[in-house]
Amino acid sequence: MSPASCGPTSWRGRTPPVTTTSPPAEPAGAGPSGSGEFGRIARFFKPLAAGFAGSLGLANDAAVFGVPEGQELVVTMDAMVAGIHFLPDDPPADIAAKLLRVNLSDLAAMAAEPLAYTLATALPKSLGDDWLAAFTAGLAADQARFGIGLAGGDSVSTSGPVTLSLTAFGLVPRGRALPRKAAHNDDCLFVTGTIGDAALGLAVALGTLAPDGAESRVHLLDRLRRPEPRLAVGRGLRGLATACIDVSDGLVADLAHVAEETGCAALLESAAVPMSDAVRSAIGKDPALLVTALTGGDDYELLFTAPESARPDLARLAADTGVPITEIGRLTPGAAGEVTVLDAAGNAMALERRGWVHF
Repeated sequence: MSPASCGPTSWRGRTPPVTTTSPPAEPAGAGPSGSGEFGRIARFFKPLAAGFAGSLGLANDAAVFGVPEGQELVVTMDAMVAGIHFLPDDPPADIAAKLLRVNLSDLAAMAAEPLAYTLATALPKSLGDDWLAAFTAGLAADQARFGIGLAGGDSVSTSGPVTLSLTAFGLVPRGRALPRKAAHNDDCLFVTGTIGDAALGLAVALGTLAPDGAESRVHLLDRLRRPEPRLAVGRGLRGLATACIDVSDGLVADLAHVAEETGCAALLESAAVPMSDAVRSAIGKDPALLVTALTGGDDYELLFTAPESARPDLARLAADTGVPITEIGRLTPGAAGEVTVLDAAGNAMALERRGWVHF
């Protein structure tokens, strides 16, 4: 081990010892917490840090941990705000899962392994222990699934909407991360999984789309609230992909980001974009939803470039991980960041927007 210290803000103050090893399985209490900030930290967050030694039990002002010899630290941060990234009445466990998974998706796009995370919560004082218990239970379940632990963070009150910020740390072998500038203008474009589920899932959640049957409804909502970080695929792309990004702002918008960084243009074949049965059924009833699927975002699939020679290896990677990998276009000579989207007939589509923008 080569010693290295990191200084993410830890939970402020000293916390009393607790004997539990996981958050309560059932929500505890229905009203605002009467235990104060430190009592909440001890009850709900300290158990999440028990499995990560670098957290020092959340009893200090910073976490301290090393980076193994031959590894590099990958750091990413995403914030989520009620009413923007999730609906205020979404289940707290789903909110927690999405918050952690969108950060894990960033690690996957860099071919990194999860290590630890820090968390900052800004919660209204009226939010009760029942909400926090369900939220931390959601974090605990995903920590166990993805092999990551809490290193520290901060907890504050707010008069505004629930605001959450998570910083994830990962490890990647030195020199093996996936920056976006190594692609060439003849590389092929690939994407994992399916595209458009989350965008249509949001329409379902808002009541503007009625999918065919309960199964489709559950599928679309689950893809919106609990995206799957493609960590195994990300690891497998080391030495294969020449650029990689996760699809958060929309397939077209994120492809434009890759094209701009590589100094290329891009050609996207909409008919080749993989979509679930639920999405295809909805588009069959309303063809305008095709644009929604291509630009809506929140899919958190991996979009990457690779040379044609990588196709056999990518087919094996898809088989090994059980995650479909589909070729959907290529980088081309042209203005950096320009994306041409072709319809099923091979004609260029006119898009009013390419994806989500905050400002």
